[in-house]
Amino acid sequence: MSLAMSRAEREAFLADVHVGVISVAEHGRATLAVPIWYGYEPGGEVRIVTGERSRKVSLLRRAERFSLCVQTEAPPYKYVSIEGPIVAIGPADVERDIRPLAHRYLGHELGDRYVAATHGEGGEEPSILVSMRPERWLTVDFAKEYGSL
Repeated sequence: MSLAMSRAEREAFLADVHVGVISVAEHGRATLAVPIWYGYEPGGEVRIVTGERSRKVSLLRRAERFSLCVQTEAPPYKYVSIEGPIVAIGPADVERDIRPLAHRYLGHELGDRYVAATHGEGGEEPSILVSMRPERWLTVDFAKEYGSL
């Protein structure tokens, strides 16, 4: 029995709220792998937002691609890992990019407080929006073999 997810299953899973782990190559060192919030709609691109002066942005500009892995935290375990080219990179907009991600992960009230604290007057450095087109998918859904535990 295959544990792989169908296209519809993998896209729905990726569109759900999970903290992802982004991985990007770094010459002369191990791959940088760090947790990150992301946005995705089935059939679309993966979107991440990060600080303009972050190590991630510098590496992403050089590598021109990255991978992202998302998983469940409880059995039966499931995961989706994707890899692909960066198709756009540029300034993030608070209302178009940052606030929707904050709402996705924190809800409206706490998300708005997060945005005010991090992107209001005197907030953190400017942010960059990075979009990646999923090219390769690796998926596992252990519920297909073990059912719900």
